[in-house]
Amino acid sequence: MAEGRKAAPEQAPAGGWGALNAVEKHLSNQKILFKGNRALLSMNKPGGFDCPSCAWPDPKKPHIAEYCENGAKAVAWEATKKRTDPAFFADHTVEELKTWSDHALEDNGRLTHPMRYNSMTDQYEPVTWEAAFADIAEELLKLDPKRVELYTSGRTSNEAAFFWQLFGRVLGTNNFPDCSDMCHATTTVALPESIGIGKGTVTLDDWEACDALFIIGQNPGTNSPRMMGYLHDMAKRGVPIVTFNPLKERALLRFTDPQSPVEMLTGGGQQISSRYFQLRTGGDIMALQGMCKAVIAADDAARERGEARILDVDFIEAHTHGFEAFADYVRALPWPDIEYYTALRREEIEEAARIYMRAERVIACWGMGITQHKHGGDAMQQILNLLFLRGNIGRLGAGACPIRGHSNVQGDRTVGINKTPTESFLSHLDKAFGFTSPREFGHDTAEACEAILKGEVDAFLAMGGNFFRAIPDFDRIGAKVPDIGLTVHVATKLNRSHLIHGKKAFILPALGRTELDLQKGEAQTVTVEDSFCMVHGSTGRLKPASEECRSEPWIIAHLAKATVAGRAPIDWTGLVEDYDRIRDKIEEVIPDQFTRFKERIREPGGFRLPNGASERIWNTPTKRANFLFNPEIRDQNDQSPDHPHMQLMTVRSHDQFNTTIYSYNDRYRGVSGERMVVFMNEMDMAEQGLSEGDVIEFASADRDGIERRAAGFKVVAFDVPKGCCAAYYPETNAVMSLAHRDERSNTPAAKSVPVTIARVTQGEPVSHEPEVSERFPSGRHMSVPTA
Repeated sequence: MAEGRKAAPEQAPAGGWGALNAVEKHLSNQKILFKGNRALLSMNKPGGFDCPSCAWPDPKKPHIAEYCENGAKAVAWEATKKRTDPAFFADHTVEELKTWSDHALEDNGRLTHPMRYNSMTDQYEPVTWEAAFADIAEELLKLDPKRVELYTSGRTSNEAAFFWQLFGRVLGTNNFPDCSDMCHATTTVALPESIGIGKGTVTLDDWEACDALFIIGQNPGTNSPRMMGYLHDMAKRGVPIVTFNPLKERALLRFTDPQSPVEMLTGGGQQISSRYFQLRTGGDIMALQGMCKAVIAADDAARERGEARILDVDFIEAHTHGFEAFADYVRALPWPDIEYYTALRREEIEEAARIYMRAERVIACWGMGITQHKHGGDAMQQILNLLFLRGNIGRLGAGACPIRGHSNVQGDRTVGINKTPTESFLSHLDKAFGFTSPREFGHDTAEACEAILKGEVDAFLAMGGNFFRAIPDFDRIGAKVPDIGLTVHVATKLNRSHLIHGKKAFILPALGRTELDLQKGEAQTVTVEDSFCMVHGSTGRLKPASEECRSEPWIIAHLAKATVAGRAPIDWTGLVEDYDRIRDKIEEVIPDQFTRFKERIREPGGFRLPNGASERIWNTPTKRANFLFNPEIRDQNDQSPDHPHMQLMTVRSHDQFNTTIYSYNDRYRGVSGERMVVFMNEMDMAEQGLSEGDVIEFASADRDGIERRAAGFKVVAFDVPKGCCAAYYPETNAVMSLAHRDERSNTPAAKSVPVTIARVTQGEPVSHEPEVSERFPSGRHMSVPTA
């Protein structure tokens, strides 16, 4: 065991009865125990609705219960009987609601009516849909469209996202900040440089055929729990699963499959990770290059002995570019440097390389532990370099596998939510709808935030999400939002962003993924794209939370009619009356990907979008897969001895999805009734004179001259590498600089925030309340940024 690591106590496996009990508890808390259980049986199945949570693909033959614990929580949260209605808003001012916790705001229930902010009373008041659209349109038509931001959440369907970008481009802007900008935009930008497409290359068939899996910077037990069933089956059949992650995540150690009667009855479980390497935060680049160094060294030795080659020479020669330069670079890397930057021993990295070399078919998957770093794209390209060495891409059982977070975050980008659209896309869009799209590139999330700070945004419209809570530097940016003339949020529940509002503000209630969407009396199906490029239908079944809730396509169509009806010959009403008509237009604009769109989504499981890299077709400038590396970068975070600090990883709790907090518990990390904690190595605690339970304050160690602080975090000793710590998102966003982000994709580097830590010795520490199920009548509340 490496120095400075604490051995984790023996724990029960993840999953199992704990997962089942959590599902029933959350359904009960939302007062839908029977209704919710019935609804879950329709989730992730043909003719049913797609999970509103993660983007894990659906199998061809689904289980009877084709859902996971966290997907069930998402359904409970959306299908709740609780309501946030006009009477609620009449009882509470916005200033009072700002003192509520994130959990309490959303746990109050579903939004039921369109609401408009009244600055005289500091309250949201009911407004008709017609009046809301008229007021919003009046404001938008006064503005320069380049000063309007249109945000998109990953829960937005393909049809709604396509409509949203169409509305924005008819309005005259390419400003499309998107939730993927905060998570996997790094994948979208870096992968095309290596393989010509910004998506993964694998399918579920590959998962079932691979004989080694490498998990790098991902926590599937919390973030994509349906993946755990596949990991369980892989491990059971003897497939090595190698994990690189700073934190010891319980589900990656051992897992009890709730679908297995034997394991449920015996309390047993399956070991998941064959080897678990706890590298230092930001050490991925050197760990991967160290593995490549070991593989190339083994091949060099085999060649000298006249033995069979370790490298797939045929693949490298026929399909790749830049191998010799990369091989020379990693051959020259000193092992002491690799060990320093990774906090792993040479023997550990060589062991991982041997597992890789013994396998014929390897999949490498990653999550935000790769993408949310300053050099996340560079780290991702080292994953690809490793796969290239033995031809582990473009054949059965092998490939690159980014695990996306939100259910349609990948699909939104596919159908046009993009600040830098291609000329081909725009010309097809113009022809299909009879107008001329703007060609000037727009804003992503980071650039939208910068524009707000500069006072260059006059309107912010959000299709879902919790933008102003999710972003870095939210204290500074939130303080500028009251200067914005108009904010509009399409949402299912009240959240923090609705309280950080512009001069005129609207909240528009949307249907949830689970709910029946009727247009002209006919039930409508929307579509989503999962992490494996599969597009399939989703048909809600539950009664809507309110007669006033409207579908996202309906809201967009009526907003467009009120605002831009005269700018293009678009039949917004006709299109939204039958979503097949929207799909016909998507096919017309993107014909190479959506051929026979409306027919193919009716096939069980849907269809897969074209993926050239899966077929070894490389749409890169070299027409080959590219070995890429930057010899100037040896660490994701530019750490140096002259700038001492700790590396803070922001993480989700197990009862959390993005900014949605289901409760104050984190069962897999042993936390109950609390979120304001920091997980620290015991050696770091000792060096700083800290004991378990002490309260600390984070201070930003970014060298930009701006003071950022977040206080009230209780110290918890945890199995984490020395020099690293972890705390929950979004509570830590206040200490994260907007400028600290991946250099190409602008994705916030939330997994490596440079901080210093100091014990809080005076004053009351900031804290969160224990879980509540109703409103906060009085007493302690969360300390939050105010406008």
